[in-house]
Amino acid sequence: MFQSATPILASLNEEASVKFYTEKLGFTFHNSWDGYLIFSRDGVNIHMWPCKDPEIPKATGCYVNVTGVDKLFAEYRAQGVIHPNGELQDMPWEMRQFSILDNDGNIIHFGEDISAGDEG
Repeated sequence: MFQSATPILASLNEEASVKFYTEKLGFTFHNSWDGYLIFSRDGVNIHMWPCKDPEIPKATGCYVNVTGVDKLFAEYRAQGVIHPNGELQDMPWEMRQFSILDNDGNIIHFGEDISAGDEG
């Protein structure tokens, strides 16, 4: 039944968010409706809503399932956006993941399934 989900994160500044998500994270910016932003990359969508409270993004985030997590980690490391405690590592829940902080403080985790038997 379910096909996908789209995280909606807080944006404190429309122009800064567009710049960060396109230049640092490699997303395509699609549109803005009164500050409501829409981005995509490789079929994954992230939306952002305009927010004035800088504390909200600090408590907001999402998890993005990916393939090629090592390559993506290298790309984002070069952009200087890795979370201070978000280095690439294998987690007990069988995901190889890392985390970034966006320009407003939203945390985004990127993880690849490393469970045995997933693919041969």
